[in-house]
Amino acid sequence: MLGVPGHSFRAGVVAVVRRADGDVMAFERADAPGQWQLPQGGLHRGESPLDAVWRELGEETGLGPDDVELVGEHDDWLVTSWPVEVVGDGGRLGQVQRWFTFVVRTDGTEPTPDGREFQAWRWVTPAWLVDNVVAFKRAGYERVLLA
Repeated sequence: MLGVPGHSFRAGVVAVVRRADGDVMAFERADAPGQWQLPQGGLHRGESPLDAVWRELGEETGLGPDDVELVGEHDDWLVTSWPVEVVGDGGRLGQVQRWFTFVVRTDGTEPTPDGREFQAWRWVTPAWLVDNVVAFKRAGYERVLLA
């Protein structure tokens, strides 16, 4: 993976869940109230990005194929470097992520935040989410959500 000796970028996925009006499903972090983001997570050894995004979506939101339809995948892997205070002693410098887009099958679809990573959710405009995601993630969110 990318990086310098002893350091790397964790491979992962991001799930964008939209509804017909273009709004996206945003989730408030349980460990950082007031910080909003999309469902995301790392790939397990030997797991494909597609399998990982379905797993992460189910684990963090309770949503699955009966609730959402996969409609797209971003062309590129997006790299996010972490600030020094986030890197810490973990040895990772950031994330390299594949982004997938889903649409809800019905407007009444509601997730069930897992309580560990997310404590709340809401429909928001893509611009609102870009403005309310933690600063070091903003460039990736802009690239995918505002393109």
